[in-house]
Amino acid sequence: MTRLILRKTFLAIITILAIIVLTGFLLHLVPGDPVTALAALGASSNPQVMAEMRSRLGLDLPVWQQVGLYVWNVLHADLGKTIRGDEPVLNVLLSRLPSTLILAVSGLGMALLVGIPVGVFSAVKRGSVADAVLTMIMVFGASLPAFWTGLLLVQVFSLKLGWLPVAGTGWRNLLLPALTLGLAYCTLVSRVTRSAIVEVLGKDYVRTARARGLREHQVLLVHALRPALLSIATVGGLIFAHLLGGQIVVENVFAWNGIGRVAVQAMLARDYPLIQGFIIVFSTSIVILSTVLDVLYAALDPRIRRI
Repeated sequence: MTRLILRKTFLAIITILAIIVLTGFLLHLVPGDPVTALAALGASSNPQVMAEMRSRLGLDLPVWQQVGLYVWNVLHADLGKTIRGDEPVLNVLLSRLPSTLILAVSGLGMALLVGIPVGVFSAVKRGSVADAVLTMIMVFGASLPAFWTGLLLVQVFSLKLGWLPVAGTGWRNLLLPALTLGLAYCTLVSRVTRSAIVEVLGKDYVRTARARGLREHQVLLVHALRPALLSIATVGGLIFAHLLGGQIVVENVFAWNGIGRVAVQAMLARDYPLIQGFIIVFSTSIVILSTVLDVLYAALDPRIRRI
């Protein structure tokens, strides 16, 4: 187990270093440069002022030197400063990261809370009318775009009923965006849960448990749901990773001050250091989460340790 943890940690460090280097090349993969973009957005187009700005941002250096300097600074926890506002990028992202984590955890919790019971029920009632109706409802819910679901919830619960605020940051403001994200992903959770439990219910040890006279809920919870947790944990981890960077639309619909909203503002303002910082923070989070999940799988299933 220790060797597996060390191997996964080493691979994660290599991956993060590769991400930082590739992100350093980002400025040179897009046409123009931040100074030209700022001039197009109304900043000074005086050649002398633009040259001074390029010099201040280090854009007049050779590409290899710019990338090397960027990587060196990132390794020392310096992601640069925003072009608009001249604030440290790391501080801007860290100040918004807790809000994004809260929303991601809430959205994942909502998806699991709805998806697992529906998946278990569908597996037990597989082939029945109830299973078909639930499947249809879940597919319909998953087919709705998140921004449309969010606007629909705002229309009903905020504007018509007046139960919840439209936007903002607070526990009451959290319910609608978390519900929006939960509805978007509960279908995936329910389908994975259903498939995993249907497969387990056909195993010999489940038939043996029933032959021993165990009650159906004991067979279901102890002998069927427990082995299925590995599949549910897998999809849960993937959903959480996606929520960390993929909830940009929902954050903007509900004016949630998370990292995704900052990313959109940075893209609109062409604030490249902030965009680079967002990519590094998001990618690093995915790598760390994947590493933790791999270790968790090995803890749940010893056979994986030998792979």
